[in-house]
Amino acid sequence: MKNGLKIIDSDMHIQEPPDIWENYVDAPFKQHAPRVVKVPSSGDFNLHLVNGRDPRHKSPSLAADARMIGVRRNESPDAVDFARKQGFGPKSQLEAMDIEGLDVAVLFPTACLHIMTVPDMDPLLAEAICRAYNNWLYDFCQQDPARMKGAALLPPHDVSLAVREARRAVKELGFVSAFLRATPLPGDTWFSLYWEPLWAELEDLGAPVGFHECTNSGYYPHIERFGRSNRLMRHICSHVTGQMVTMVDIILGGVLEHFPKLKVAFLECNCGWTPSWLSRMDTHYGQLGAADTPMLTMKPSEYFKRQCVVGCEGEEREVGSVIQLMGDGNIVFSTDYPHSDSEFPHAVDAFMQQELPVEHARKILWDNCAKFYGIEA
Repeated sequence: MKNGLKIIDSDMHIQEPPDIWENYVDAPFKQHAPRVVKVPSSGDFNLHLVNGRDPRHKSPSLAADARMIGVRRNESPDAVDFARKQGFGPKSQLEAMDIEGLDVAVLFPTACLHIMTVPDMDPLLAEAICRAYNNWLYDFCQQDPARMKGAALLPPHDVSLAVREARRAVKELGFVSAFLRATPLPGDTWFSLYWEPLWAELEDLGAPVGFHECTNSGYYPHIERFGRSNRLMRHICSHVTGQMVTMVDIILGGVLEHFPKLKVAFLECNCGWTPSWLSRMDTHYGQLGAADTPMLTMKPSEYFKRQCVVGCEGEEREVGSVIQLMGDGNIVFSTDYPHSDSEFPHAVDAFMQQELPVEHARKILWDNCAKFYGIEA
């Protein structure tokens, strides 16, 4: 709590320990499971290889990635040094939450943002990796399960396995959400009929799906022009453009029409673009919808307001303008801790400095997120 307001972080990150795969992957898959290579230039950043392969083989080089992280981590004092000294364990996660004033946090991965982007992975290996991560995260959250909530990593290589792991994570582990990369595997789309069993399962479970992007891996043909070493150009584009296309998939592709109780989050992508993107979709739907999306019964912006949220972070000065354009009911807050582009330990303070009317701040910091994830006060 800060300034009298309760706060949920919709998208706080953990840092997976190097021994997670050794301790949690089922025995038949251990020899193929991820292994860790430490990056000498950054003590808390590890490269996780799957079957000896880097899942980020078409993305910025390791040196470029470590350089960006080093810029923030070399600051004095290092804001996350207390957590690094504790191996980014659960006690340090709660300490970080206390520093920021967070009451509850929904936890998303770091290394596992990358691992499921290997396109030709054995689907059963992908499921085993997700199961291992989710089991580890469950144990992590047991330090204080009332404050730390899990978002389940799902395998995108086989929809039946994704359904099975989503069901297990929600019913057996008590996770409040599922997680997928916004950019699907090459040649795939989220509006494909292939994915309908997963959307149906999540709808039946009452569990949202959170789409999240990451610069260091994934299929981004439109930003390969920037080269592998220019993280600046890639990072500017990846999170936002990936989510823009996914929003078109989910809304104009008819997913929300067919699954009217499915809840969808577009996370770590800023929120300033959202009103103009929804307006553009509405305009084009009015012009071409009868021919190209005859299954829709509402404007795209109406589906979004009924079923979706978009994440904002503390330093976004556009939040007030977004509220004016589309209201305050579909925005949630995140610190992005402990990543190098997070404003931690001042993310909440930065949000408070916008001096939004308290009714708007309360909805963004708590009410919207609590309702979306089904978290009780």
